[in-house]
Amino acid sequence: MQTAFWRPTTASGYALPTPPLACTEPRVLDMRRRFVYQYRLNRIERTDGTRRGMVGATRAFLAEHTIMAQQPRPGRCPWVDLAKADYIAYHDQEWGVPVYDDRRLFEFLVLESAQAGLSWYTVLRKRDNYCHAFADFDPARVAQYTESHIATLLQNPGIIRNRQKILAAITNAQRFLDVQAAFGSFAAYIWRFVDHTPMVHTLRTLQDYPATSPESDALSKDLRQRGFKFVGSTICYAHMQATGMVNDHTIDCFRRQPIIDGYTKTVSP
Repeated sequence: MQTAFWRPTTASGYALPTPPLACTEPRVLDMRRRFVYQYRLNRIERTDGTRRGMVGATRAFLAEHTIMAQQPRPGRCPWVDLAKADYIAYHDQEWGVPVYDDRRLFEFLVLESAQAGLSWYTVLRKRDNYCHAFADFDPARVAQYTESHIATLLQNPGIIRNRQKILAAITNAQRFLDVQAAFGSFAAYIWRFVDHTPMVHTLRTLQDYPATSPESDALSKDLRQRGFKFVGSTICYAHMQATGMVNDHTIDCFRRQPIIDGYTKTVSP
């Protein structure tokens, strides 16, 4: 709405409104020009400032993610599925680290025997369920499991519901106690098969991994003679890998050397 300018008339003395100024009058044109100029200037400044801010933020974002992308990912063994976070964690934190604790050795014995015919990841995902089902991997308690326990385990969807494997876990717990009684600890017994020193292999590709070894053959034979079940040479070799009796991290795996460096800090049985 345009503003009416008021001026007094000399004839009557009354102040009468004059018609609105025409848009083409010089005074109005000058006012419009100044208003439009200032508006555009302010808008340009605001827009340019926003644009500079957005450009700066975008550049910072891209720079940060470029640096992250340029950072090399740690090399890992070729069997690790990088899409599975729990598999990566197992590889990075546990696999190949020497184990001398009897309960941990029994845990891997139970899990490895359950793996027979299956993938290791299938069992690894059920690890917590196995821990609960098998008394926190206490061999003394598992050795006392009865038919009632077996029936319950066969109904447990969190574990591999194979009767023979469940029976093997109970039998192996009983034999595990026998070995502890004979050698003082299961660790003292099993580490004899590598002369109490981890074996370090030089592996580069997935095809380089052995399924068995002379040491796993000897361990398997001795365990079976002692009454253990589901302890073939392949299972024994997997057990040796998991518990660090052999270091099968590939030469480009970032875990290989730190584990080797840790050997001198570890007190073997």
